[in-house]
Amino acid sequence: MPPSQHNASTRSILLQAATHKMHRNGFRAASIDSILRKTGLTKGALYHHFRNKRALGYAAIDEVIGPHVLERWVVPLHEIDDPVVKIIDMLQAAADRLTPEDILLGCALNNLAQEMSPVDSAFRMRVHRVFNEWHKGFEMALSHGQTQGTVKSDVDTASAASFIIAAIEGCLGMAKNAQSPEMLNACAHTFRQFLMGLRPDSSGAKK
Repeated sequence: MPPSQHNASTRSILLQAATHKMHRNGFRAASIDSILRKTGLTKGALYHHFRNKRALGYAAIDEVIGPHVLERWVVPLHEIDDPVVKIIDMLQAAADRLTPEDILLGCALNNLAQEMSPVDSAFRMRVHRVFNEWHKGFEMALSHGQTQGTVKSDVDTASAASFIIAAIEGCLGMAKNAQSPEMLNACAHTFRQFLMGLRPDSSGAKK
């Protein structure tokens, strides 16, 4: 393997391991030693790519957690004429993918927001940037739906986007706390009713 490819592979392995440990244990409890044990790499390899543990954590948000969130929640909405139905479909797909471990651990992005935003401004800014891109994606999709007649014209798309993201994270957080997929399903059912309320009456919606 050429050196550049080897370096990229080593960096990726470290980021994936760090993300896993941060998600399971939190950033502060995820030790360098535990990350290295998961990878089989040396401290020299880690410090070749990352100045310290915080730099590794920042990169995990920028290069793994953030892109994963946007790939799951924003990219599928591009050029979609009926964003409400698409968001509901995405929620169902996310629920279908959930494993018991997912319920146990909750959302990696929101976990970091809760743990690190109050104590580290660089973490806070990175998490905020991801949430902001997520919000922008939802707001743009809902606005496009208004032009297509699939979202009510009087919906405040910015406020709706904020509430939708908050509801997604809130449902996941409650399920994590209760360790209950039933809690998630009950929350998601009511949430779907709210989402359908963003659509025009069937008489006014485009076919």
